[in-house]
Amino acid sequence: MADVSGTELSEEKEAEIELKKRQKRPWEDLHKSAKIGLTPELPETLGFYDISAVRREQREQPADPSLTRFISAELTRGYFLEHNEAKYTERRERVYTCMRIPKELEKLMTFGFFLCADAFLYVFTLLPLRVLLAVLRLLTLPCCGFRARTCPYCRRSSGSRLLQPAQVCDVLKGLIMVLCFSMMHYVDYSMMYHLIRGQSVIKLYIIYNMLEVADRLFSSFGQDILDALYWTATEPKNRKRDSIGVIPHFLMAVFYVFLHAILIMVQASTLNVAFNSHNKSLLTIMMSNNFVEIKGSVFKKFEKNNLFQMSNSDIKERFTSYVLLLIVCLRNMEQFSWNPDHLWVLFPDVFMVVTSEVAVDIIKHAFITKFNDITADVYSEYRASLAFDLVSSRQKNACTDYSDSVARRMGFIPLPLAVLLIRVVMSSVKVQGALSYTCVFLCYLGLVTLKVLNSIVLLGKSCVYVKRANMEDKLFERPPTAPSSAGKTPSRADQTRCPTPSGESKMEQPVTPFSPPPSSSTVTAQPTPRTDLFPPPPADPSPAAPASRPPTPPPEQPAPSLSKEEEEEEEEEEEEPQETSELKHRTPDKDLLEIDRFTICGNRID
Repeated sequence: MADVSGTELSEEKEAEIELKKRQKRPWEDLHKSAKIGLTPELPETLGFYDISAVRREQREQPADPSLTRFISAELTRGYFLEHNEAKYTERRERVYTCMRIPKELEKLMTFGFFLCADAFLYVFTLLPLRVLLAVLRLLTLPCCGFRARTCPYCRRSSGSRLLQPAQVCDVLKGLIMVLCFSMMHYVDYSMMYHLIRGQSVIKLYIIYNMLEVADRLFSSFGQDILDALYWTATEPKNRKRDSIGVIPHFLMAVFYVFLHAILIMVQASTLNVAFNSHNKSLLTIMMSNNFVEIKGSVFKKFEKNNLFQMSNSDIKERFTSYVLLLIVCLRNMEQFSWNPDHLWVLFPDVFMVVTSEVAVDIIKHAFITKFNDITADVYSEYRASLAFDLVSSRQKNACTDYSDSVARRMGFIPLPLAVLLIRVVMSSVKVQGALSYTCVFLCYLGLVTLKVLNSIVLLGKSCVYVKRANMEDKLFERPPTAPSSAGKTPSRADQTRCPTPSGESKMEQPVTPFSPPPSSSTVTAQPTPRTDLFPPPPADPSPAAPASRPPTPPPEQPAPSLSKEEEEEEEEEEEEPQETSELKHRTPDKDLLEIDRFTICGNRID
């Protein structure tokens, strides 16, 4: 009995001790009764732990939760943001990135706009002078002798062809512009305007959308046509009859430039109709079309290279829209006899169109960078890539003209737009008398001055951007050649892709990739004439070996036996360059300098 009573007393003492512990720390067993969740922590109420609330809830222990308790819990519930610091820091950085996008984007757009303006002014200012110099060279060839390398009278080197490749391309551009301008005289702008004005608003909206798509398609395929013409006209030929292939390429280029100029004319006429409509409904619909572009591009996956293509497309579209607005203003001012008061009537509509373009570009790029986690610093890289194109085209042995590099990068082809602008200016402004021709000459001198100043400023800014991006070493690297498969001889185009800095052979003068050429200080120097266009004469056989008897081959010596490990090492060394070449070929567009112009919509996903 004594043992039983002792055990009962010990159990009662343990129960009392347990009860005291629960009264001191009542929150330990709350997770068992499911009063305040499964965590052993106290309820958090605006920064402090309310122990009295826990004791009160434990004493009451109602069967069903009351509305008053729920409302009080909602009013006193607290939380700490620092528990998820990384997530909120990332959200804040996204907001800062969106706030930086307008500034960085407009820097890129401004730089690209002046690049397009430089290529566009080149057609009006320097291209006629270059064509004139090429014609003078053709006229002075009889004094130097045809196909002569050095003139016997003036001691001037004329190379191995009549004209240099750059001069041939300039003459072709001049001929294309002259022929297309003469053909544009047969297109009546007024009849086209009234024909478009007679259509309904919905038809005009559909026509304008179709014209935008057609303009992108023409720009994508047009530069390929022009490049094919330039290469067909300048590639080295073994026979004279091979030059006949230039004729179909030239006709195709003339046909393309003429059709593209008519397409832009219809686009300008539609915009002019929208400006002159009474209720401005068509202009509002055309402006809303820009906001539809946000829907089509914001919710797509974009990489850095795809965003670069779209940025170049936006630069080209903005410059083209400004030229179209200039054409619309010229046509309207002509109809009102150049009354300056009418210009203020057009100004609100022009400002509205320009503002909508800028707003749509900012919103589109801000949300694309937000959804794809792209920083705002990427636009400085894009600007450095465009600057690299400008600086590399001014090198001594550049492989392309600067205006062509802008066309390939942005899809901006200045020839159709220049032909249309000349046609509109010639029909809007009447030139009669000596004073008028003097004004035209002064205007031409002003355009030349503007072109030269713009080129100097752009070249200086481009050098700064290239130096800031640490891309100076790439200026002196050789351009990559297409890898030829084993067992195939390199084609004539691959052999004559880009000349070496001097006329010497590649074996005699190797060029290290990070060493500047000896004459790199003269950026705008003329390239040296090609001396490797014709194969060298065959080497004379050595007099020691008789022609009748072939030389006896030396006795074959057995090759030294290699161990298996050495054989495996040699096989791995042979496979390594093949694998590296395949990897280089497979990696799509890792460098921004490898990106060409956009294909259809400026959004090529590789």
